[in-house]
Amino acid sequence: MFDYVRKHTKIMMGLLFLLIIPSFVLFGIDGYNRFREQGQTVARVGGHDINQGEWDAAHKMEVERLRAAMPTLDAKLLDSPQARYATLERLVRERVLAQAAESARLVTSDMRLARSLQEIPAIAALRRADGTLDMERYRQLVGSQGMTPEMFEARLRGDLSVRQVETGVLQTGFAAPAVADLALNAFYERREVQIARFNTADFAAKVNPSDADLEAFYQANQPLFQAPEQAGIEYLMLDLEAVKKTISLNEQDLKTYYEQNAARLSGTEERRASHILISAAKGGSESERQKARARAEELLAQVRKAPENFADVARKNSQDPGSASRGGDLDFFARGAMVKPFEDAVFSLKKGEISDVVESDFGYHIIKLTDIKAPKQKSFAELRASLEADLKNQQARTKYAEAAEAFANGVYEQSDSLKPVADKLKLEIQSASKVLRQPAPGAKGVLANAKFLEAVFSTETVSNKRNSEAVEVGPNQLAAARITQYTPARTLPLAEVRAAVRERVVNARAADLARQEGEKQLAAWKASPAQAQLQTAQVVSRDQPQSLPAALLDAVLRADVASQPVFVGVDLGPRGYAIAKVNKRTERLAAAPQVQQQDRAQYTQWWTQAENQAYYKLLQERFKAQVKVARPAAFETSAASSTVQ
Repeated sequence: MFDYVRKHTKIMMGLLFLLIIPSFVLFGIDGYNRFREQGQTVARVGGHDINQGEWDAAHKMEVERLRAAMPTLDAKLLDSPQARYATLERLVRERVLAQAAESARLVTSDMRLARSLQEIPAIAALRRADGTLDMERYRQLVGSQGMTPEMFEARLRGDLSVRQVETGVLQTGFAAPAVADLALNAFYERREVQIARFNTADFAAKVNPSDADLEAFYQANQPLFQAPEQAGIEYLMLDLEAVKKTISLNEQDLKTYYEQNAARLSGTEERRASHILISAAKGGSESERQKARARAEELLAQVRKAPENFADVARKNSQDPGSASRGGDLDFFARGAMVKPFEDAVFSLKKGEISDVVESDFGYHIIKLTDIKAPKQKSFAELRASLEADLKNQQARTKYAEAAEAFANGVYEQSDSLKPVADKLKLEIQSASKVLRQPAPGAKGVLANAKFLEAVFSTETVSNKRNSEAVEVGPNQLAAARITQYTPARTLPLAEVRAAVRERVVNARAADLARQEGEKQLAAWKASPAQAQLQTAQVVSRDQPQSLPAALLDAVLRADVASQPVFVGVDLGPRGYAIAKVNKRTERLAAAPQVQQQDRAQYTQWWTQAENQAYYKLLQERFKAQVKVARPAAFETSAASSTVQ
């Protein structure tokens, strides 16, 4: 065959040409474009590019994190241009700080990493009674985030190193009390004002829209009058509890498990010890630590010579304020309660023995083991309930992995029904009606999970009438659904929403009339202040706004009161219009010492954050950080306009 290819090269080239070119035309250009888009540079830090693919991956992880923390969060907000840009900015910040850490040669020691791991509640919960880490469950925990323990620890080590970049700024932020007080006094300055309100509701009676007006508003604002799509669904849930129901244990299984685990289930050994501590600061000088150790060696010689005097020696010499008065007695404790060097020494001693000098972060210890409390082994009958629960949990965790695979494969392969999977795994098919894309108020469980609802309304389920994919809605929880009845989103007819349309038209026109009247009176009162019809004077400030709308309060506090009279007018949008006459400014009320201290601490925090942001801007310039994507327009806000004399 190879001889034929070699002898007929031109013919084979022609055949290949005919095969390759059409496939490139049909698929290659699009694939090339997607590849090029994924590789497009969106930012650059220190000569290294951040491409579209990295940005997409980072945003996907951020969305999943937020969904896990807030299942009812609107998915549209998570995937908005503003949310995506915020992810890119965070990604750039991480790269800038990582470059700074590398440039400064900041590294995280193994001890710091171990301590940080222990401070993570989810990992701390994996410790066994003897203080050791359940490595299998640890692998499962980090595996749920798509990482191995090595990957997770490397990432945490990197994060800790990066944090050191900002630590120097964040932990040294300082604002002099005089400076803080000056800024806070200005911030909390009070002003005496008189208000006139032109409320929208007061002008509603003057508005009488015609049918043509309602029709025009309805046609121009149809998105306001849409009924959302909804569906009736069937769904299945697979979790550990469902798997447990399929597990049956016989008596022999339980007895065998009892024989293997009776000691563990009966409790843990506890030991009672006394100690003498000679303190030595971990970061102290070598000479100080040698001096403390020498003193500990002297006391060790004394108590070994006369063990019966251990308690007296401890009372006179121990530098542990918690136990010295009790002759060094620490009472009973199990593994995991003390620092490791101390614990290891205690659990290696025999009753009545005295240890060598033991070094820990606290200094140097001399330890005497005074008693051992072995766990009392319970009978099979006493432990039967806990044995059954424990063994079922173990078998369920193992069986869940198999069931999850069968669940995911089943809803995909037999996509026209949930019944085969339900029958195979002995699951109950549940149903729900009027399900929306966004969690309904008061929704619970899987119906409040945004990820599940997104799968329910996917193209596969809506258009192709198939089962949804299996969705992980929680730890060891899978769900899948199919739509049994679907109603697409639709614009409600004018006849059905006429009252709502009229209300909106009336409110919009009434608000406009209120604004016009307010602006008219503002001009008149400026020309003739004595004609102003205002409410009784009141004193307002940022911490005591007296129910003033935020836009009005802001205008009042920004007004220049150097020349009187001062009038400000503020358009309050759908609420109408307001005029304020600013009579005078007054100093902030004297704050109680405790409040003043809290305010200064808050100001120092603000100042520190500002310094840290300035430092980050400096690092951005140093490492030539560039974002090559245009910043999207900010979310639409109803900004109030103000007129100030």
